[in-house]
Amino acid sequence: MNTATSQSQSRARSQSWTPVIEARDLVMDYTAGMARVQADHSVTGVMPRGAGTGGPHPYAAGGTGYAMPAVHTLALNHVNFDLAPGETVAVMGPSGSGKSTLLHALAGIIRPTSGTVTFQGANLTAMSDADRTKLRRGAFGFVFQSGQLLPELPAVENIALPMMLDGADYRSATDAAMLWLERLGLRQLASQRPGEMSGGQMQRIAIARALAVQPAVVFADEPTGAL
Repeated sequence: MNTATSQSQSRARSQSWTPVIEARDLVMDYTAGMARVQADHSVTGVMPRGAGTGGPHPYAAGGTGYAMPAVHTLALNHVNFDLAPGETVAVMGPSGSGKSTLLHALAGIIRPTSGTVTFQGANLTAMSDADRTKLRRGAFGFVFQSGQLLPELPAVENIALPMMLDGADYRSATDAAMLWLERLGLRQLASQRPGEMSGGQMQRIAIARALAVQPAVVFADEPTGAL
């Protein structure tokens, strides 16, 4: 995803509101990350068939370098982004263009190679993993492409879990979850587990889970793809 001046950025220059989320000069270079891992850790495992005998392991220093695929992995290329209070922004592009990577970076799920993301003045890129997790638990709602429901839990507990992790008791969390099930026409699925649902039903449960915490920002990665 390349640098672009969005409509929200243009408005930011002409209006006095403070962005809820502000990203500046985001770069996500997976090649650089892979290179750091190779430099810091020796790679162990089974040598690929036909790698030869007597020579260096292909993943070791002096090997053939199979561990570094010759692919372009610059997912974000100096991206700037602003989100105004109450604003809805659609990020569109072909598969593999960096849409999911951008959402994950804005939500603090991944740390970009360089650049900054701030949420209500707090610098997500400078936070510890624990602090970012705590922030995501209450301030952000995320709908993943795959839903990522816990298969062991029924629908009502999948929705209630983030609220309980944030300190709510079981009764109040499940009561709130039931309200969202009713709003989405899924009350009859309250006791069913993900394996007993259709893809569209699982996706709606994931949407309910994201909204139930009353987040400041909802990140939705293809939230209606299965509907």
